[in-house]
Amino acid sequence: MNSNDMMEKEEIFSKVLRAGRRTYFFDVRATKAEDYYLTITESKKFTNDDGSFHYKKHKIYIYKEDFSEFKDILTEMTEYIIDEKGDEVISERHQKDFKKESDSDEDSSISDKSVESFTDIDFDDI
Repeated sequence: MNSNDMMEKEEIFSKVLRAGRRTYFFDVRATKAEDYYLTITESKKFTNDDGSFHYKKHKIYIYKEDFSEFKDILTEMTEYIIDEKGDEVISERHQKDFKKESDSDEDSSISDKSVESFTDIDFDDI
């Protein structure tokens, strides 16, 4: 079996989430025993002083026996963060072009931003 056949056999289903300099890859893959597992890869682009760039990647593997508990903990942790700190991305305040919006526009823009920047991930489909 050549390497292309192996890649097709391994990658069953994939989704990509682009988030600024970061890209997240969600890939369903097959084990040698033909069972499925999930890989989540974060790829972050870095630009060198000379204008060239490189990527740093981090990958985690999640197996079926861990899906339920992983999903529960992920939900709990993301809800905790939103409950404690809200939807606003605080790091955006530190960007050079950040401008605080007026109070009247703030409520509607916050709800618009939260809908635009939120990605619904449903692990039940896996």
